[in-house]
Amino acid sequence: MSETEKQNSEENVVAEDQIPDDLVNEEAAEETTVDTGAAAEEAKSDAVRVAELDAQNAQLTDKLLRTMADMENLRNRTRRDKEDAIKYAPQKLVTDLIGVMDNLQRALSSVSEEAAEGNEDLKTLRDGVEMTNREMLKVFERHNITEVEAMGARMDPHSHEALFEIPDPSQPEGTILQVVQPGFRLHDRLLRPARVGVAKGGPVAGAEKVDTTA
Repeated sequence: MSETEKQNSEENVVAEDQIPDDLVNEEAAEETTVDTGAAAEEAKSDAVRVAELDAQNAQLTDKLLRTMADMENLRNRTRRDKEDAIKYAPQKLVTDLIGVMDNLQRALSSVSEEAAEGNEDLKTLRDGVEMTNREMLKVFERHNITEVEAMGARMDPHSHEALFEIPDPSQPEGTILQVVQPGFRLHDRLLRPARVGVAKGGPVAGAEKVDTTA
Protein backbone atom coordinates (compact mmCIF):
# COMPACT_ATOMS: atom_id res chain seq x y z
CA MET A 1 0.00 0.00 0.00
CA SER A 2 1.37 3.39 -0.91
CA GLU A 3 1.69 6.17 1.55
CA THR A 4 -1.14 8.05 -0.15
CA GLU A 5 -3.61 5.12 0.10
CA LYS A 6 -2.64 4.51 3.71
CA GLN A 7 -3.28 8.14 4.51
CA ASN A 8 -6.76 8.08 2.85
CA SER A 9 -7.78 4.94 4.77
CA GLU A 10 -6.80 6.49 8.07
CA GLU A 11 -8.78 9.63 7.18
CA ASN A 12 -11.93 7.52 6.45
CA VAL A 13 -11.67 5.77 9.83
CA VAL A 14 -11.31 9.09 11.56
CA ALA A 15 -14.32 10.47 9.65
CA GLU A 16 -16.51 7.55 10.74
CA ASP A 17 -15.45 7.99 14.35
CA GLN A 18 -16.41 11.64 14.13
CA ILE A 19 -20.18 10.90 13.26
CA PRO A 20 -22.24 12.88 15.81
CA ASP A 21 -23.98 10.85 18.57
CA ASP A 22 -27.25 12.78 17.97
CA LEU A 23 -27.51 11.42 14.44
CA VAL A 24 -26.94 7.86 15.65
CA ASN A 25 -29.56 8.24 18.41
CA GLU A 26 -32.12 9.70 15.98
CA GLU A 27 -31.80 6.75 13.61
CA ALA A 28 -32.15 4.32 16.50
CA ALA A 29 -35.26 6.17 17.73
CA GLU A 30 -36.83 5.98 14.28
CA GLU A 31 -36.24 2.23 14.14
CA THR A 32 -37.76 1.82 17.65
CA THR A 33 -40.82 3.90 16.66
CA VAL A 34 -41.41 1.74 13.58
CA ASP A 35 -41.13 -1.44 15.64
CA THR A 36 -43.50 -0.10 18.35
CA GLY A 37 -46.11 1.01 15.79
CA ALA A 38 -46.08 -2.35 14.08
CA ALA A 39 -46.49 -4.12 17.43
CA ALA A 40 -49.40 -1.85 18.39
CA GLU A 41 -51.11 -2.43 15.05
CA GLU A 42 -50.67 -6.18 15.42
CA ALA A 43 -52.06 -6.07 18.97
CA LYS A 44 -55.06 -4.03 17.76
CA SER A 45 -55.69 -6.55 14.98
CA ASP A 46 -55.58 -9.42 17.51
CA ALA A 47 -58.03 -7.60 19.82
CA VAL A 48 -60.48 -7.08 16.94
CA ARG A 49 -60.21 -10.74 15.99
CA VAL A 50 -60.81 -11.84 19.59
CA ALA A 51 -63.87 -9.57 19.81
CA GLU A 52 -65.24 -11.04 16.57
CA LEU A 53 -64.71 -14.59 17.83
CA ASP A 54 -66.40 -13.72 21.14
CA ALA A 55 -69.41 -12.31 19.26
CA GLN A 56 -69.62 -15.41 17.04
CA ASN A 57 -69.37 -17.64 20.10
CA ALA A 58 -72.16 -15.75 21.86
CA GLN A 59 -74.35 -15.94 18.74
CA LEU A 60 -73.80 -19.70 18.35
CA THR A 61 -74.45 -20.27 22.04
CA ASP A 62 -77.71 -18.35 21.81
CA LYS A 63 -78.79 -20.37 18.77
CA LEU A 64 -77.90 -23.61 20.55
CA LEU A 65 -79.91 -22.66 23.65
CA ARG A 66 -82.90 -21.63 21.53
CA THR A 67 -82.75 -24.89 19.57
CA MET A 68 -82.57 -26.91 22.78
CA ALA A 69 -85.56 -24.99 24.21
CA ASP A 70 -87.54 -25.56 21.00
CA MET A 71 -86.76 -29.29 21.11
CA GLU A 72 -87.83 -29.51 24.74
CA ASN A 73 -91.09 -27.71 23.97
CA LEU A 74 -91.66 -30.04 21.03
CA ARG A 75 -91.08 -33.10 23.22
CA ASN A 76 -93.48 -31.77 25.87
CA ARG A 77 -96.13 -30.92 23.27
CA THR A 78 -95.78 -34.34 21.64
CA ARG A 79 -96.07 -36.06 25.01
CA ARG A 80 -99.19 -34.06 25.91
CA ASP A 81 -100.77 -34.78 22.52
CA LYS A 82 -100.08 -38.49 22.96
CA GLU A 83 -101.53 -38.48 26.48
CA ASP A 84 -104.62 -36.58 25.31
CA ALA A 85 -105.07 -38.96 22.38
CA ILE A 86 -105.12 -41.91 24.78
CA LYS A 87 -107.13 -40.08 27.43
CA TYR A 88 -109.92 -38.94 25.09
CA ALA A 89 -109.78 -41.82 22.60
CA PRO A 90 -113.21 -43.23 23.64
CA GLN A 91 -114.97 -39.85 23.26
CA LYS A 92 -116.99 -40.87 20.18
CA LEU A 93 -118.07 -44.17 21.76
CA VAL A 94 -118.99 -42.43 25.02
CA THR A 95 -121.08 -39.86 23.13
CA ASP A 96 -123.03 -42.71 21.51
CA LEU A 97 -123.49 -44.46 24.87
CA ILE A 98 -124.88 -41.26 26.34
CA GLY A 99 -127.65 -41.50 23.74
CA VAL A 100 -128.37 -45.05 24.94
CA MET A 101 -128.47 -43.74 28.51
CA ASP A 102 -131.02 -41.12 27.45
CA ASN A 103 -133.28 -43.83 26.02
CA LEU A 104 -133.05 -45.90 29.20
CA GLN A 105 -134.03 -42.92 31.31
CA ARG A 106 -136.90 -42.09 28.97
CA ALA A 107 -138.13 -45.67 29.33
CA LEU A 108 -138.02 -45.36 33.13
CA SER A 109 -139.84 -42.03 33.03
CA SER A 110 -142.59 -43.41 30.82
CA VAL A 111 -143.62 -46.04 33.36
CA SER A 112 -143.97 -44.94 36.97
CA GLU A 113 -143.34 -47.30 39.86
CA GLU A 114 -147.02 -47.07 40.84
CA ALA A 115 -148.15 -48.15 37.39
CA ALA A 116 -145.66 -51.02 37.33
CA GLU A 117 -146.87 -52.34 40.69
CA GLY A 118 -150.20 -53.38 39.17
CA ASN A 119 -148.61 -55.35 36.32
CA GLU A 120 -146.03 -58.03 37.06
CA ASP A 121 -144.65 -58.13 33.53
CA LEU A 122 -144.39 -54.36 33.37
CA LYS A 123 -142.72 -54.28 36.77
CA THR A 124 -140.17 -56.90 35.66
CA LEU A 125 -139.43 -54.91 32.52
CA ARG A 126 -139.06 -51.68 34.48
CA ASP A 127 -136.75 -53.31 37.02
CA GLY A 128 -134.59 -54.66 34.19
CA VAL A 129 -134.31 -51.23 32.55
CA GLU A 130 -133.49 -49.63 35.89
CA MET A 131 -130.80 -52.24 36.58
CA THR A 132 -129.28 -51.64 33.15
CA ASN A 133 -129.30 -47.89 33.79
CA ARG A 134 -127.48 -48.33 37.12
CA GLU A 135 -124.90 -50.60 35.51
CA MET A 136 -124.31 -48.02 32.79
CA LEU A 137 -123.67 -45.38 35.44
CA LYS A 138 -121.12 -47.66 37.15
CA VAL A 139 -119.34 -48.24 33.81
CA PHE A 140 -119.28 -44.49 33.22
CA GLU A 141 -117.77 -43.90 36.64
CA ARG A 142 -115.03 -46.49 36.08
CA HIS A 143 -114.02 -44.76 32.87
CA ASN A 144 -114.05 -41.22 34.31
CA ILE A 145 -117.33 -40.25 32.68
CA THR A 146 -119.18 -38.02 35.14
CA GLU A 147 -122.52 -36.30 35.09
CA VAL A 148 -122.46 -32.50 35.11
CA GLU A 149 -123.70 -31.07 38.39
CA ALA A 150 -126.87 -29.20 37.64
CA MET A 151 -129.91 -29.38 39.97
CA GLY A 152 -129.75 -26.56 42.51
CA ALA A 153 -126.47 -25.21 41.10
CA ARG A 154 -125.93 -21.78 39.60
CA MET A 155 -126.26 -21.60 35.84
CA ASP A 156 -122.83 -21.88 34.18
CA PRO A 157 -122.77 -21.31 30.40
CA HIS A 158 -119.65 -23.49 30.18
CA SER A 159 -121.49 -26.51 31.62
CA HIS A 160 -125.22 -25.82 31.21
CA GLU A 161 -127.60 -24.86 28.43
CA ALA A 162 -130.64 -22.91 29.65
CA LEU A 163 -133.76 -23.90 27.69
CA PHE A 164 -136.29 -21.80 29.61
CA GLU A 165 -136.84 -19.68 32.72
CA ILE A 166 -139.04 -20.56 35.68
CA PRO A 167 -140.52 -17.61 37.63
CA ASP A 168 -139.69 -18.26 41.29
CA PRO A 169 -138.96 -15.26 43.55
CA SER A 170 -137.96 -17.61 46.39
CA GLN A 171 -134.88 -18.78 44.47
CA PRO A 172 -131.84 -16.70 43.45
CA GLU A 173 -132.03 -15.80 39.79
CA GLY A 174 -130.02 -18.18 37.64
CA THR A 175 -130.46 -21.17 39.96
CA ILE A 176 -131.16 -24.41 38.10
CA LEU A 177 -134.61 -25.69 39.09
CA GLN A 178 -135.15 -28.37 36.45
CA VAL A 179 -132.90 -30.72 34.47
CA VAL A 180 -134.36 -31.63 31.12
CA GLN A 181 -131.36 -33.62 29.93
CA PRO A 182 -128.23 -34.42 31.99
CA GLY A 183 -124.81 -33.38 30.77
CA PHE A 184 -121.62 -35.44 30.87
CA ARG A 185 -117.85 -35.00 30.96
CA LEU A 186 -115.04 -37.33 29.95
CA HIS A 187 -112.30 -36.51 32.46
CA ASP A 188 -112.35 -32.69 32.32
CA ARG A 189 -113.71 -32.39 28.76
CA LEU A 190 -117.37 -31.49 28.37
CA LEU A 191 -119.12 -33.98 26.10
CA ARG A 192 -122.57 -32.48 26.40
CA PRO A 193 -123.93 -29.59 28.48
CA ALA A 194 -126.81 -30.19 30.85
CA ARG A 195 -130.04 -28.77 29.40
CA VAL A 196 -131.88 -27.02 32.18
CA GLY A 197 -134.56 -24.59 33.33
CA VAL A 198 -133.42 -21.71 35.55
CA ALA A 199 -135.08 -19.51 38.13
CA LYS A 200 -136.19 -15.99 37.20
CA GLY A 201 -137.37 -13.19 39.42
CA GLY A 202 -135.51 -13.88 42.69
CA PRO A 203 -132.46 -12.11 44.13
CA VAL A 204 -129.30 -12.41 42.06
CA ALA A 205 -127.14 -15.24 43.41
CA GLY A 206 -124.01 -13.97 45.14
CA ALA A 207 -125.26 -10.36 45.37
CA GLU A 208 -124.93 -8.58 48.72
CA LYS A 209 -128.14 -7.61 50.45
CA VAL A 210 -128.72 -3.86 50.55
CA ASP A 211 -129.75 -2.38 53.91
CA THR A 212 -132.91 -0.34 53.21
CA THR A 213 -133.78 0.37 56.86
CA ALA A 214 -131.63 3.50 57.11
